Amino acid sequence: MKVSVVTISYNQAEFLEQAIISVVKQDYRDIEYIIVDPGSKDYSRQIIQKYSAHFSHQVFEPDRGPADGLNKGFLLAKGDIFGALNADDLLISGAIRKVAEYFKKNPKADVVSGHSIIIDHRNRKLRKSYSDKFSPIMYAYGAAELMQPSTFFKKSCYIDTDGYNIDNNSNWDSELFVEMSLNGAKFRLIHEFLSCYRLHPDSITLSKRLDQNIKNYNKLRFRKLRGREMDKVDKNLRLFFIMLKYTKNPMAFIERLVKGKIYGRKTY
Repeated sequence: MKVSVVTISYNQAEFLEQAIISVVKQDYRDIEYIIVDPGSKDYSRQIIQKYSAHFSHQVFEPDRGPADGLNKGFLLAKGDIFGALNADDLLISGAIRKVAEYFKKNPKADVVSGHSIIIDHRNRKLRKSYSDKFSPIMYAYGAAELMQPSTFFKKSCYIDTDGYNIDNNSNWDSELFVEMSLNGAKFRLIHEFLSCYRLHPDSITLSKRLDQNIKNYNKLRFRKLRGREMDKVDKNLRLFFIMLKYTKNPMAFIERLVKGKIYGRKTY
């Protein structure tokens, strides 16, 4: 079973080499690694050149943003399973092997998500972040989370969609999962930590520069999954579903209670 990993890189030289090493040192042989860089102006290209022998494809052409870059990468991918790793994130040792083994043992699964360790720009561990068991209603209310770098999906599941929405510059991964769900994809949860998700001042999660885009996407997600606009009653229901989320996943509640939220937190 071949696993295709696409890394999108743009002016992330500070972290890029660590991301690449985390893939090339995986203990699973059948990995196809594709990197997409639309024109970094730092020393990212030199790093990519250093590891060029490990890439099946290198895409160096302008694009319309991260979602477009991912689509370009997966257009070339030949694997059975797809995964996306941002240039500032990391895969944990053994992650791809564990994912491939799960898909082999559970052939009806289409999308498999694990958990992540949240780290900062100095690789310091900040907290754990848990993916939730996916359900459309929980996802619609923002009461379920799939950690993006710890989520892998079948190629067939991806090509049944139109790919990542290139007009979505804040939640392109989440919108793809919505489309997969609407197509009947079967989501599964693996209780393994598969990736490190990095927070740093330039990351979307911390910068808050796309706050309004995220709010607009949350409304779109609800409309797509529930078939209507959110009303006042739904705001109360959202609180109920969030409470339900933490009831189902007490470890996530403990992390949230003790170590705080992910979005908007500070790193130094």
